[in-house]
Parts: sequence; structure tokens; C-alpha cells
Amino acid sequence: MKAPVIGSATSSRPAATTPNRPVRDYGKTWTIGPILIWMSALFLLPLILILGVSFFTRSSFGGIELPLTVENYVRFFDPLYFKILWISCVLAFFTTAICLVLGYPFAYIVARSPINYRNILMLLIIVPFWTNSLIRTYAWIVLLRTEGVINTILMQLGIISQPLPLLYNETAVLIGLVYTMLPFMVLPLYASIEKLDKSLLEASSDLGAKPVHTFWKVTLPLTAPGIMAGSLLVFIPSLGLFFIPDLMGGSKTVLIGNLIKNQFLTARDWPFGSASSIILMGLTLLFITAYILITKDKEGKELL
Repeated sequence: MKAPVIGSATSSRPAATTPNRPVRDYGKTWTIGPILIWMSALFLLPLILILGVSFFTRSSFGGIELPLTVENYVRFFDPLYFKILWISCVLAFFTTAICLVLGYPFAYIVARSPINYRNILMLLIIVPFWTNSLIRTYAWIVLLRTEGVINTILMQLGIISQPLPLLYNETAVLIGLVYTMLPFMVLPLYASIEKLDKSLLEASSDLGAKPVHTFWKVTLPLTAPGIMAGSLLVFIPSLGLFFIPDLMGGSKTVLIGNLIKNQFLTARDWPFGSASSIILMGLTLLFITAYILITKDKEGKELL
């Protein structure tokens, strides 16, 4: 007689399966959640508040009151304020151009230097961030003022007979903006140049191209994303900086950042200051959108 096989009755049954339940990724929630709360509290809500205030009317005592109006936006396009916006864009453009001309060779030298020297050169770029930009601006005032270091040395050497007007003009503002924004141009350029494939440069040289032609036909097009990113990082903040025109331009140079600051703190016209801020932000978004579209178009052409 055969012995009964234990488990024979259950061996033919299909094994019980548990239903697939979606696994929640709590890591993303805990990582992104605080950032969303932070950005909502310190960026989104103030932006909504500024947008709302821009449609109110300034009261007689510097507050806001009804009725709602779009007059604050229409007022911004007055020739006086539009001229301030135009001068701000021109100064920001020249700041970007000068930073690019000065920053590209420096970034190229850093990217092509040996590792030991590269770290030292990168440290030289980062060191200015360790000091408050306001203090560095006052240092430039000491250099450029009438009794400053530059005028004193030039007069002692007999090069000039009277002090040069180096401060409180648009040239001084341009110097301050270039000095402040130059690192923001160098860092994206350095990252772009460092990733450049050296074999492409060698291939261009082997095919008989001169160094100048190699730079214009190979190096410059391949580092164009870094140029565009650096230009964007310099141009947009240059529009909104107000302490440099205040300190180095005096009352003779009023940029859009100074206009907005004065509307909130001096004129107490919060609706117009808010409308000016929204218009400047819209202008910034246009530049960012153009950068994204141009970058995508170039990436698509490279893939083709």
C-alpha cells in the first residue's frame, strides 16, 4: 500500500498571489515638499500680492485704495519712464558684452590649465563672493572719487592737472556692474569650455585649419550654450541692481531698479512700483523664453 503523499492535495492549487499595490515614493515628497512650501511662501505669495497691489490706486497718504485700475501700467510707458527702461537695457547690454569679452579668454585659460593651477584660478573667481558686494562697491568709490587713489596717483605723476570725473556717471555704473557680474559670466563659460572635446580641435588642426579658423568654426559654436547662459545670468540681474547706480551713479543715473526702489521707499507709490516690477519681470521672462527656444532649436539641429 502506498503511503499518502503529504501536500499532494494542495500542490496542484495555484499559489495565492497578493494584488499589486502602488508603492508610494515618500522620498520625493519629503524632498520636494519643503522646497514647494518655501517657494510658495517666499516667492509665489509675494508675487501674487505685488500683482494685486499693481491694480490699486495710490491714496493721498501713500497707501492703496480702490478703485481698481490699469493706469499704473499705462503710466509706465510714459516717455520719461520708458527712457529709464531703455537706458537700463543699454547699460545691461554693454555690461554683458564687456563681461563676455573679458570672461571668455579667462575661462578658456582656466579650462585649459593644469589641474593644480586650475583650482587656484577657480578660487580667484570665487573669492569675491566671500565679501559683501556693498563693501566691494565702496572700495571702487575709494578708487574713483575725486580725491581717490587713481586721481591722486595720476596727479602726482603729472599726467593730469586736475581730477578726472570718474565717479557719479554712467561709466562708473558700468564699471561697478562689470566688476560685480563678471564671475557670473566666467563660471558658465568655464563649464562649457571644459566639456569641449579636444579631439575635434586636433582634427581641425590636422585638416589644415589655422587656430583662428578653428576658434570661429569649432570652439565658438560648441561653447555657444555657455555664452548664452552666461549672458542671461549677467543681463537679467544687471537690469534689477539698484545699489550700484545709487552709490556710483549718484542722482545723475537712474535705472529701472532705482525707479522701483524709489517708488516703494521714497514716493510711497506702491501700485506704480508694483506695476513696474511686474513689467520688469515680464521682460525677464521674455529673455528666458527666447534663451530656451534658441537652445532647443540648436539642440534639435545637432541631433539632425
